[in-house]
Amino acid sequence: MTLAAQHLWLIPALPLAAAAVGALVPRSGRTIAAGAALAAMAGAFLLSCLALAGALADPAAHQVFNFSWFDLGATTLRLGFLLDPLTAFMCVMVTFVSFLIFVFSTGYMQEDANFKQFFCFLSLFAAAMLGLLVANSLLLLFVCWELVGLASYLLIGFWFHKPSAAAAAKKAFITTRIGDLGFLLGLLWLQDSQGTLLFYDGGAGFLESASLAQLAQLLPCGLAASTAIGLLLFCGAVGKSGQFPLHVWLPDAMEGPTPVSALIHAATMVAAGVFLIARVFPLMAADQGLTEVPIHALTVVAFIGAITALLGALIAVAQNDIKRILAFSTVSQLGYMMLALGVGSWVAAIFHLLTHAFFKALLFLGAGSVIHAAHHEQDIRSLGGLSDKMKITFLTFTIGTLALVGAPLFFSGFWSKEAILHAAHGWQVSHIPFYAAVVGVVLTAFYNTRLMAETFFGKPRSHASEHAHENKPAMTLPLVVLAVCTILLAFINTPAWPWLDATLLGQTEVHGHSLLEGAGLMGLSVLLVAIGIGAGWALYGRRPRARAESPDPLATRAPGVIAALANRLGFDELYAATFGRLSSGFASFCTFLETYAWDGAVRFLAQLGVYTGVVSRENDEAGLNAGFDATSAKLRGTGVAYSKAQTGEAHGYLRTLALGFVFLLILVILGGAR
Repeated sequence: MTLAAQHLWLIPALPLAAAAVGALVPRSGRTIAAGAALAAMAGAFLLSCLALAGALADPAAHQVFNFSWFDLGATTLRLGFLLDPLTAFMCVMVTFVSFLIFVFSTGYMQEDANFKQFFCFLSLFAAAMLGLLVANSLLLLFVCWELVGLASYLLIGFWFHKPSAAAAAKKAFITTRIGDLGFLLGLLWLQDSQGTLLFYDGGAGFLESASLAQLAQLLPCGLAASTAIGLLLFCGAVGKSGQFPLHVWLPDAMEGPTPVSALIHAATMVAAGVFLIARVFPLMAADQGLTEVPIHALTVVAFIGAITALLGALIAVAQNDIKRILAFSTVSQLGYMMLALGVGSWVAAIFHLLTHAFFKALLFLGAGSVIHAAHHEQDIRSLGGLSDKMKITFLTFTIGTLALVGAPLFFSGFWSKEAILHAAHGWQVSHIPFYAAVVGVVLTAFYNTRLMAETFFGKPRSHASEHAHENKPAMTLPLVVLAVCTILLAFINTPAWPWLDATLLGQTEVHGHSLLEGAGLMGLSVLLVAIGIGAGWALYGRRPRARAESPDPLATRAPGVIAALANRLGFDELYAATFGRLSSGFASFCTFLETYAWDGAVRFLAQLGVYTGVVSRENDEAGLNAGFDATSAKLRGTGVAYSKAQTGEAHGYLRTLALGFVFLLILVILGGAR
């Protein structure tokens, strides 16, 4: 049994219906809202598995169902759904990981007064992400893309009574809108150029050969149309996936509840940008054969990814908040994914996206378990000694950490990281992204070892960690499931059996190769991981911190560097001093115009109206009314005088007639005499 492309809409429709239920039930309907959300995600997961079965039946096919939305003059705007291995794998991952996060949330958010509203927003978030995945239209993808942004705003600022949470939500929303403006411009350009926004449409979609050949033509500026449009679309991915220089919102998103952090960093929002570039990869690569093009779209993607991977790892070294360390880790790992896309290996990027979703969800939920047990203490300097108190959390968190650092050989993160390093090493354009990636490997191993040592080893350094205990099964069971999946995923795409790569590329046969091929680079990677772990353990594990106030061993050796990294290299201050002041200055200028120009003009016109009214009133009263009144008075006097002659006596009238006759007779006689 499989799910056809025309029925893919059911996958996002289920959590959307759950969101509607959560919005309509009263606040007391906590069980109904949570139950609807869990049932919807379970149903969406089953439908996604059926869709995967349909996609695996013919991996090379792009199964589409397109339909007309509305007509605008002679133009028909069409939307559609697309089923291929990329869509199916992403849907399975998002629904499965989201379901586990939903289960965890039932325990983590149990005491929250807005429990049912939380599940409403979670369901909306998942529905928007799933709608984005199944879209065969860039327009439909963009609509769901914006809904993802809305849901993230609602969830990051869920605890809106905290000023930091409200500010973080606003920061995330505004920062991602900057990238989305580029996305929108690219979408409009593509519609104007090709007359369609469908990915695949029987040869007429813009990702198919005829359109790609047309888009590869050079513009007067020297760029190919595909390059310019691809870079505009990449702007949207930079915002959503927290790439440099729009990475500043992602760490602040930690102000939301921990399940939100897990959902954003693992299964939904940040994955959307990587998925977008993977989906439009043929468009991004259309300019690769043009040697006269000064810059290629994928080259920009590769270098932005390399910068982000290194930057995120560096900053994570000096953070002390357990969630913020993981947040900068996400920034770094997303950089690796973009690097893989840029060097041409989109399958390696998707493989790392899938593995990262599981082990990063595991790490964030593990952090949430620690925070919940330690009475919301998040500073790793104030924790310690939790390995004995929270054995399930400790064991699963360790598995997630080993996957993140790329420990060999039984952890999925190792194979996906190796795929990216091999792709970067083989890139002919430059080896700079590769060097940035290998430095990031050492840093990743180092800061994760520090995180483990400070949180779980040594002795408790606060009342919160002293009285911490393991959480209820609703919170620990998802950790166990994610840990198992983190290990099992290691076996679906090894060099000896690259099944995932072959499936994503539409191949029905899997051709592996010996692990000895590329063993040198793999050995270097393992050595770098060992160096990072050894350095981290030497500084933080061998002699655990005695008190929360004890100086940081690394900060004592390089105080200036660590202070700069702890301050995130001053990006927030830089943006506040430049773009912030520019926008404030522009706002002040607009206020000046409003107050003194537009408002002054309105006041002038108002006074002019009053003056004109006064003048009109004076002319009317002193001129027209006075003259009319005087004439009326004279006529009235004449009438009064004439009325006195109207006595009603017949004899008087006859005398008057007689006198008049005599007067007329005299006039006639006098006239005749002349």
